This record gives sequence, structure tokens and C-alpha cells, in this order.
Amino acid sequence: QVQLVESGGGLVQAGGSLRLSCAASGSIFRVNAMGWYRQAPGKQRELVARIFSSGFTNYADAVKGRFTISRDNAKNTVYLQMNSLKPEDTAVYYCNAFRSGFDYWGQGTQVTVSS
Repeated sequence: QVQLVESGGGLVQAGGSLRLSCAASGSIFRVNAMGWYRQAPGKQRELVARIFSSGFTNYADAVKGRFTISRDNAKNTVYLQMNSLKPEDTAVYYCNAFRSGFDYWGQGTQVTVSS
């Protein structure tokens, strides 16, 4: 089992920045990848950014150049730095860990961007 706890969401004006954090605990050995997904009202959950154990990262086209995913292995924490936020970034953001064929999810944190 992997436990994930997100923090850092909130309300911000368009053009502003937020940093999300995801602290992992439990059986984090052999976690293949960690990432951030988001789900807006009435829409499906979608991948925002992901970082693999190799360090490779990938991003959704909608956030490339604005969002940066990173990790601190000593703290077992993954971050999502979000800059130049837009109203369409408004969603619940979920942390994800993929380990041995299973997905683990955090409880989600709300990000609201006002215009």
C-alpha cells in the first residue's frame, strides 16, 4: 500500500502561481512513477504531469511550459509548480503513484483560478 497526501491547493487569480505537494508513505519502494491528474466538473480525470523513477517527465500539452513536476527523494515528496495559471486550470488535483501494476490516489486538492 502507498498512502498519498496532497497539499497546496487554493484560490488564485489568473496569471498567478501555486505549488502542490504530495507526500508519499507506506510501500514506496519500487514506485514506478508519480504524477498529478486533475478533474474539472463534468469532465474526466486527465493526466497533468508525471515523473518516472528514471527522472523522465511528461506533461499534458495544455500545461507544457507553465507547470513543472519535481521530486525530493529524501522527503518522498513530489511537487507540481504551476505558473501562469488560467481559469481552465480550475479542477481537483489528485496525486497518483503507480507501483507494481497498481494505481494509488490521494484525496485530491482543489485549485480554483479566478478570471
